[in-house]
Amino acid sequence: MTAEVEGYGLTEVIKYCKPFLNYIRNNFSENSYGYIRNALKIAIRGLDDMRRYNGTPFFTHSVNTALIVADEIGLGRNSVVAVLLHDMVRLKRYTLDEVRENFGEEPIVILRGLCNISEVDTKKSEEQIDNFKELILSYSTDPRVIIIKLADRLEIMRELESFPPEKRDMKSWETLHLYSQIAHKLGLYGIKSEMEDLSLKYTYPREYADIVKKLAETEKERLAFIEKFLEPIRRKLDANNFQYHIKSRTKSVYSIWRKMKRTNVSFEEIYDVFALRIILKSEPAQEKTSCWSVYSIVTDFYTPNPERMRDWISIPKSNGYESLHTTVVTKEGKWVEVQIRTERMDEVAERGVAAHWRYKGVKQGGMTSEIWLGKLREIMETAETVSGISQKLDATISSNEIFVFTPNGDLRKLPESATVLDFAFDIHTKLGYTCTGAKINHKIVSIRERLRNGDVVEVITSKNQKPKPDWLNIVVTGKAKQRIKVYLREEQAKESQLGRETLERKLKNWKINNLTIEEAVTLLCRHYKLKTGTELYTLVAEEKINLSEIKDIVTENYAPVEEKPKGEARIKKESANDDILVIDDSLRDVSFKLGKCCNPIYGDDIFGFVTVAAGITVHRTDCPNGVRLQTRYPYRVLKARWRSDNAKGSFRATIRLQAEDSVGLVNRITEVITKELRINIRSMSLNSVGGVLSGLINIEVTSTQVVDMVIYSLLRIKEVQKVFRLNN
Repeated sequence: MTAEVEGYGLTEVIKYCKPFLNYIRNNFSENSYGYIRNALKIAIRGLDDMRRYNGTPFFTHSVNTALIVADEIGLGRNSVVAVLLHDMVRLKRYTLDEVRENFGEEPIVILRGLCNISEVDTKKSEEQIDNFKELILSYSTDPRVIIIKLADRLEIMRELESFPPEKRDMKSWETLHLYSQIAHKLGLYGIKSEMEDLSLKYTYPREYADIVKKLAETEKERLAFIEKFLEPIRRKLDANNFQYHIKSRTKSVYSIWRKMKRTNVSFEEIYDVFALRIILKSEPAQEKTSCWSVYSIVTDFYTPNPERMRDWISIPKSNGYESLHTTVVTKEGKWVEVQIRTERMDEVAERGVAAHWRYKGVKQGGMTSEIWLGKLREIMETAETVSGISQKLDATISSNEIFVFTPNGDLRKLPESATVLDFAFDIHTKLGYTCTGAKINHKIVSIRERLRNGDVVEVITSKNQKPKPDWLNIVVTGKAKQRIKVYLREEQAKESQLGRETLERKLKNWKINNLTIEEAVTLLCRHYKLKTGTELYTLVAEEKINLSEIKDIVTENYAPVEEKPKGEARIKKESANDDILVIDDSLRDVSFKLGKCCNPIYGDDIFGFVTVAAGITVHRTDCPNGVRLQTRYPYRVLKARWRSDNAKGSFRATIRLQAEDSVGLVNRITEVITKELRINIRSMSLNSVGGVLSGLINIEVTSTQVVDMVIYSLLRIKEVQKVFRLNN
């Protein structure tokens, strides 16, 4: 190896590589040993100008990690090769083409995943840690990637003493909140516990040292206590011919520290610093009986705490976990946790689907990742060669989510098909409104560009940019769609107001027999087949309707009426064959009433229907009952219109509202109607179910235009989703 390692002394290379190469020679085939030795040469030669913080050659990180991967975890040749070449590829000192040429295709998949994860900047944020876990898992298209990354991080933690203080702080935080939790879910408990302990060592050095010291001081006493505690139990188990073995475990330093913090007790007050596990050899049919018999033996000598009794043999946990747990107290007042199970139960608990991280109740993140990790662990524990697990597992996580970064390194989670525009609205509404494009990984793209996992996105804006209706076809997130709709509604309301003001001004200039805006709007909506005055106002504002054309329509269709005393309802002769019922709020001349089935309001298209005994009933032309009456009794139908000065009258309208419920929303709705619009609310019935507020509001209005104004004013409240007038 001397010809390839000029940057390091031969003695130095041998010192750091010999234990690793000896392990590989003794545990791998001669062919695999050759591949791995070749990869090691490349790493040493390519990194010979670099040193670690403690002055050792930089390649020692790769060698130490590779030894963890091979020895402590048990991965195979391709994984070891990928580990040795990872830093070379990451630093662009060795290409993937060169890897393919010298080592084949399989290490490349692992290397790509490792390099992607290395670029993740976790930042120190509790709020984002779940997103980072999902991102790291999404990069692990080959299941070996995440396992190797855990080994990589463990090696760093073992050498953390030599790192600068700020690096130690960040690495410890990342390891505790991210990597140890992934190791926990994979069932790699040794790695998980060591990561937690090392993180605690550098995060809270005094508290860590204090617990280690107390554990060491009490070890002899603890072992002596365990032997004394077990002596009568063993004697009786032997007398009853049980076949068994007993395990004892001491809590990790981190677990002890966490319990001290959570329960606010001292080290001496923690009674379960260790636990005992009695594991029986038993036939399946006798398992339950055997476990309860041993429980009886234990409680013959020690008093159990009934509150700490857990019977998962009679009724196993949903994940299949079976065991008896009890906590007993000695005559000296010391508490001991005892777990009783059979070898089969222990195998299931330790290596099967009921992994420790499941039955300890670790909170789950996205289920797709959890299922993937669970399947990975199962295959790891049953496969004859772990290096072949990628062929036995569809390792791609299908979470339908991507993770992208801001230029500052903040992580955002978005749907899989999200665009630049979605990202802009996810950051801030104003950023979305003014977005004109973005730089993705320093390349300029349009607002329609779809994002990919790990992209760094910098939004480009312009103060002249405004949302457009076609933006709704670009975005996929609910937040972006809602914000665009709110903006478009607000703009429509402004356009509508401008159009109304323009129309009113023109009507005054034309001086058409004191024609009111309401009469003109009713006539024009009928002519242009528009549903609301708002639509008309918008078309006027956008100059999609010619004002001279409006003047001709109004002049041609409006027939001035002979003045009558205010408050009349009368029949007016429009032509030789037509009678028109002119409606206002008086009943002096003609007996009529407004139909309760449709509650017509000034501005609605209406007709009169002559009843047998109750005079004339006025219906809206779109009233379902009215349509039936006009079809069956056309000879009893009268044309009708509202008298112009009836706009000062009072009508009742019912509107239905649906909104995303929030604190103070009902108060905001009532303020808009009563204070801003000065409209009287007769009744209101709103209910919140599942975070959605919905119900009816009865208001007093003078015309349909007022109803339109109420609807659009309510739609401007950001939480409001739907508002519409009921037909009855």
